[in-house]
Amino acid sequence: MLTAVAVLASLALIGWLIYRGGRQKPIRAHHVIRAIAYLTGLYTFGFFLSMDFPLLIKVVVSIVLGAVLIVIGATIQRRRPAD
Repeated sequence: MLTAVAVLASLALIGWLIYRGGRQKPIRAHHVIRAIAYLTGLYTFGFFLSMDFPLLIKVVVSIVLGAVLIVIGATIQRRRPAD
């Protein structure tokens, strides 16, 4: 159900872009990027809800572990003196 809503929202975004282009009104980049971010979030939410629970836990743990490793790597790189 949520995937169907995301597909319809994607079609609505494409239609909105065509409508704005046809009326020759400016399409601002931040509006398009925000709409794409909302659609991506909607697709991701629908994808995660369709998973079984053990797989969902594995994916969430992998994402959190990746974020922790990125923060640790950035901290180590910031403390290292520049050559």
